[in-house]
Amino acid sequence: MRVFVPATTTMLRALIDDGEFSPISRTAFAVTPTLREAYSSGDDDELADVALREAARASLRLLGGEDAADGGDADAAAAGSAPRRVVIAADVDPVTLRPDLDDAVVRLPQPLSLRQVASVHVDLAEAEPAVRAAVEAIDAADLGDVDAEFVLGDAEDHELAWYAPQEIPFLLDLM
Repeated sequence: MRVFVPATTTMLRALIDDGEFSPISRTAFAVTPTLREAYSSGDDDELADVALREAARASLRLLGGEDAADGGDADAAAAGSAPRRVVIAADVDPVTLRPDLDDAVVRLPQPLSLRQVASVHVDLAEAEPAVRAAVEAIDAADLGDVDAEFVLGDAEDHELAWYAPQEIPFLLDLM
């Protein structure tokens, strides 16, 4: 099954350096039967885009966690990861469906290995200010703040760029 794993550039570096990484709670997103039922129309590609967007939103939460871990220190953030959403598309079987969490949520059976990666989707540099603002607004948006939802929308208006697995080391070097 094609899954979309939310990540950060720090996690992407770990995947390259170690050959694998374990996503938080091994959570990923995919085109599940529950997601299919939630949409009255849409082909597999459109539903995969929904799952990818859900993973990209989850990546914002991960970025917020990294920011909190470094205490908001700009120097630590500069040395660590760029404020960009990262989604790793991978082929993993079997996965555990988690409709109790959300329509597209699945749990991976083990850490994700580099050989399972089909592609990586990452924000371009021009999205960084919008992503930074979205990281600050995501909790308020989750609680129903309409203005915060608009801030998230600004970040989500930026399309994620596609990279093949062999391009990841070069991408990380350029960031």
